[in-house]
Amino acid sequence: MDVHGRLYIAGEWTPAADGALFGTRDPADGQALGTCAEAGRADVDAAVDAARRALDDPSWAGLTAAERARLLWRVAELIERDAAELAELETRDQGQPLAVARGVSVAGAAEHFRYYAGWATKIEGSVAPVSFPGTLHFTRREPVGVCALITPWNFPLMIAAWKMAPALACGNTVVVKPAEQTPLTTLHLVRLCEEAGFPPGAVNLLTGGPGTGRALVGHPGVDKVSFTGSTEVGREIVRASADDLKRVTLELGGKAPSIVARDADIDAAVQGNVQGALLNSGQVCAAYARFYVDRRRAQEFTEKLAAAVAGLRLGPGLSPDTQLGPLVTEEHLHRVDALVRRGVAEGAELVTGGGRAGEGPLEHGNFYRPTVFAGVVDEMAIARQEVFGPVLPVLTYEDEDELAARANDTPFGLAAAVWTRDLSTAHRLAEDIRAGAVFVNMPAVPDPAAPWGGFRSSGWGREMGSYALDVFTETKGVWIHHG
Repeated sequence: MDVHGRLYIAGEWTPAADGALFGTRDPADGQALGTCAEAGRADVDAAVDAARRALDDPSWAGLTAAERARLLWRVAELIERDAAELAELETRDQGQPLAVARGVSVAGAAEHFRYYAGWATKIEGSVAPVSFPGTLHFTRREPVGVCALITPWNFPLMIAAWKMAPALACGNTVVVKPAEQTPLTTLHLVRLCEEAGFPPGAVNLLTGGPGTGRALVGHPGVDKVSFTGSTEVGREIVRASADDLKRVTLELGGKAPSIVARDADIDAAVQGNVQGALLNSGQVCAAYARFYVDRRRAQEFTEKLAAAVAGLRLGPGLSPDTQLGPLVTEEHLHRVDALVRRGVAEGAELVTGGGRAGEGPLEHGNFYRPTVFAGVVDEMAIARQEVFGPVLPVLTYEDEDELAARANDTPFGLAAAVWTRDLSTAHRLAEDIRAGAVFVNMPAVPDPAAPWGGFRSSGWGREMGSYALDVFTETKGVWIHHG
């Protein structure tokens, strides 16, 4: 594979103004996949200017809602047409198993474009019975404007779709900036938007590193920033957006608790927690990342969990029998390993895993063995910090009355899970846990129709469902006096 990516600005594919490039590598073997343009400040200026011009250009601003819907629907069709190519590209660039790339990333991207194609014709205002006599008051839902969409490296294609589809359905123009580690499927997606017929400037693409993102966030021509990534960078974006009060939506880190009640079906809980914790090698913001298990069931749960993860097959994502792929970069692998080493130093019991898998065909990739810890207490780093890797710490509890407080003792609040056969336990914990989504007896599975986002340091606002329309529109009140 030898990909040469360019920037897409005002309907043209172009190199960076200064000719700068960066490379992207396959995390399974370290081999170079290709090069992309490194956007500088001049490129950011050009992309934002193109997006702002397109806001008032009749070729975009003059489209009816039904015409916008047809464009989005066409993108969904093109994603499905190129599904095999996109899945392989996502696997090579990000590392996720090909089955995940096909069934989650590519399928999810298509479904989001199709879902918001349906919403484009249903973005409505309302009439309010105001008290001023002889006056009609109604509201209009209007585009926010130029939207900077900054996506992470763990699900680059699908999360780009999460942002692009509702932003475009609402009539905004967008400048997309994928993570520098995994830009290739976003490049392809923007090519599909061009093929679908989006007019010049409606969709723009900038590739590059943190400097590109900072220039985009700080640009005075950007009206809104939608970012998915780390809490640390999210705080930086808020600070950079403060001077001109940009609209900001953030989907940030998580440390999802998974509660296994005394009455839970342990086998089902083990299976579901393996899925919920190790999808994409644990590189998921909503990954189940700390397990609270009734002390009387803890040994059984831990032994079965350790056996289940130890039996998973590690390998390159393109290998048909791979169940767990590599971590995205060598740097990230070292960060995960440092937290594992800290867990051991703080007294947690390492049950299985705990190191790099670097032998034989895995020796040149970023593979880490799935790791289970027992004897973990709430104060340990592996129970508090987001690892973003295949690390599963098991904690115990004596009384269900303590669970909500312990689950909520975190700066995060993105997702949580409860495993129980008792309906009252499920409802009580779902009410008491402060998280944007609580999953009962199932792994965390986003859906275009359901809101996605977090409490506290897990972010601001919601993506998906009708909630995404709220963050990509402004509400205008119109008063017409006819008395």
